[in-house]
Amino acid sequence: MTATADEIRGTTHGSAPTPLSVLDLVTVGAGRTATDALRTSVEIAKLAESRRFNRYWVAEHHSMPGVASSSPAVILAHLAAHTTRIRLGSGGVMLPNHAPLVIAEQFGTLEAMAPGRVDLGLGRAPGTDGATAAALRRTDRLNEGADDFPQQLAELIRFLDDDFPDGHRYRRIHAVPGPVQATSPGGVQSPHRPPVWLLGSSGFSARLAGALGLPFAFAHHFSAQNTVPALDLYRESFQPSAVLDEPYALIGVSALATDDEKEARRQVLAAALNMVRLRTGRPGLVPTPEEAEAYEFSPMEREFVDSWNANVIHGTADEVRSGLDDLHKRTGADELMITANAHSGDVRLRSYELIADAYGLPAA
Repeated sequence: MTATADEIRGTTHGSAPTPLSVLDLVTVGAGRTATDALRTSVEIAKLAESRRFNRYWVAEHHSMPGVASSSPAVILAHLAAHTTRIRLGSGGVMLPNHAPLVIAEQFGTLEAMAPGRVDLGLGRAPGTDGATAAALRRTDRLNEGADDFPQQLAELIRFLDDDFPDGHRYRRIHAVPGPVQATSPGGVQSPHRPPVWLLGSSGFSARLAGALGLPFAFAHHFSAQNTVPALDLYRESFQPSAVLDEPYALIGVSALATDDEKEARRQVLAAALNMVRLRTGRPGLVPTPEEAEAYEFSPMEREFVDSWNANVIHGTADEVRSGLDDLHKRTGADELMITANAHSGDVRLRSYELIADAYGLPAA
């Protein structure tokens, strides 16, 4: 049992030249709680579904006060209870942080909750700093997890398909919910299995996804200089598989639309200050635009902010659409996955609404 190409591509409506999707980090602003952030995630997921966005993914991050997405499977279960059609998935689960069997069980459970609309996106980075990664994995040998990624991936897929060969040490171990239930007396085969995506910000996962004939998601939002080379490598490496006859690649892109250009600049400055603090070992809640405007950036910090914001598509709805269309043309991506980082949940929600309007995505 494998995912079908249609399940991977999903469906979209409206006049967008390429499917549009949402990547959620469940950002927490100063003066807000994780509860507030999760409520915003529900509202954005409902909006994305009603406006015919293609899918809604949640990223795994740890030990970051401003990012409340440490448990994607838990959040996805919550979102599944508030939606009915949109595809839900991880963007991604960081495979070296978890036993493959645990991931297979979690996403088998999600598939049982929301049949035919669950994606399993996998990354090999820790999604955090080295010390936190060591605490997650209970080992200081962090490179071992990344180096073993292809083996871990193969093991996870075997658990999802319940097809370890005879003689394998895991032959009698089954991920439940999963295919083994169909072989039990009275069992019925589920027609769906979560499609596996590989995520990356360099060439490693691009080449591996191509060799395995899997869909690929690239993190353009924090590795823009590597986007085109990675997508080229993926397409050059691609081998048709039981999953896909041809390559399918999406890119994550940071974009924020507001009702006027000046407000967009204020909002992205605050998000950039948050990144400055994260990159200098001072992670915290996303600051307000007022705090960012009052902050005295050093020359080095200002250089980082300018470089970071150069890859954030922001402005009015029409300006953001123009930027997204240009990015689509430059990369040839099959799908654009938008992440909107801002202090306020209302600003993020409004951004997705404005982008949907700009592309003529119809309300349900």
